[in-house]
Amino acid sequence: MKAAILHGQMDLRYEERALPSIGSGEILAKVKISGICGSDLPRVLGNAAHSYPIVLGHEFSGEVTELGSGVKNISVGQHIVGAPLLPCHHCEDCLRGYYSQCKNYSFIGSRTDGSWAEYVKMPAVNAVPLPEGVGDKEGAFFEPATVALHGLSQMNFRGGEDVAIVGMGTIGLLTLQCAHALGAKRIFAFDIDSRKLQLAKELGADVVLNTGAEDFAERYAWETKGAGVYQVIETAGVEFTEKLCLEIAANKGQVMYIGTPTRSVSFEPREFERINRKELTVRGSWMSYSAPFPGQEWRLAGHFFQKGKIQCQGLIDRIVPLSEINAAFRDLQIPGEVKGKILLRCS
Repeated sequence: MKAAILHGQMDLRYEERALPSIGSGEILAKVKISGICGSDLPRVLGNAAHSYPIVLGHEFSGEVTELGSGVKNISVGQHIVGAPLLPCHHCEDCLRGYYSQCKNYSFIGSRTDGSWAEYVKMPAVNAVPLPEGVGDKEGAFFEPATVALHGLSQMNFRGGEDVAIVGMGTIGLLTLQCAHALGAKRIFAFDIDSRKLQLAKELGADVVLNTGAEDFAERYAWETKGAGVYQVIETAGVEFTEKLCLEIAANKGQVMYIGTPTRSVSFEPREFERINRKELTVRGSWMSYSAPFPGQEWRLAGHFFQKGKIQCQGLIDRIVPLSEINAAFRDLQIPGEVKGKILLRCS
C-alpha cells in the first residue's frame, strides 16, 4: 500500500509500505478520509514523534475489508470510524472505565501506525459504525467531536444555561455545536479571528466577541450584567485564553480546560487568585472515552451528525490526495494560509 511515512523532522515521504497484517479480534480498513490534527504539527514540523519511521493520522473513516478471527460486531464492507486510543483494558483505570488515564496505552497514529495510509488496522472494538446517511467526510470529524463531547460531559454541562467557549478552532467550533445541540441557552464565542467568529455565529453562537477589540470586556460585562457566565470552556490552549477563562467565569462558576498548552503558562498571584475569590471549579478533559469502550461520546457524535446537529463543511479548508500531504504541510507553515481542517483522501 501507499502511505505517508514520517522518517524524521520535516521528513515525510509518500512511499510503499507493507499491508498491515491483522490478528484475532482485529480488522483491516481501507482508509477513505483522514484529517491532519493540530497535534500532528509538532510531530512533523518538530521532533515530537514517539518513534521513526511512523505513519501518523488518528482522525479517520474507512471501509472494512478484512476481519480477524472472532470478530462479530463488524462486517466486511461496513463504513466505520476509528477510535484511536488503544488502552490495555486490564489496569485499574481501564476497569473503572477511565480509559484515557490508562498508563499502558498505545495510540493509533502516534505510537502505532495510523491513517495517513491506504489501509489501517485496529481492534474491532475500536471500530465505530457510521450511522446511515453519515458520510466518510463527516466520519473524519468524529474524533475531534468526541473530544468536545467528553469535555462537556466531564463538566456535567447543563442545558438551559449560558456557556462561554474560548477559542474557535476546530475543537471550539465543534464544542459550540455540541453545546447548542445539548440545549445551551446563550453561547458566547471568543476568538481573535473575525472570520472564525462569523462562522461561529453561523453555527449557533448568540454573542461573538473579538478579543482583539479594546471593548470586548465591556461588551461581555454588558451582555452578562456584570455577572459573567457559569459554564466556561477553553479550547485554544494558549496562555491568554487560559487566563481569560478565569476572568470571565461567574462566581461559583465552572471552567473546563480542553485545550492543551504547548508552551509554559504562568499566572500572576492576582490572576490565580480568581480561582479562590470566585470559588471556581476548575477541571481538565483528556481525550474522549468512557465505558463501555469507546464510550457514549462516540455514540452521541454519530447521532448528532446523523440529525444534522453537527456540521463540518465550514470547518474544512480543503480535501487533498494523500500524495499531496507535503504541500499541505508547507501551507500549514504559512500564517493565515490555512483556514480550517485539511483532510486527506487516502483511497
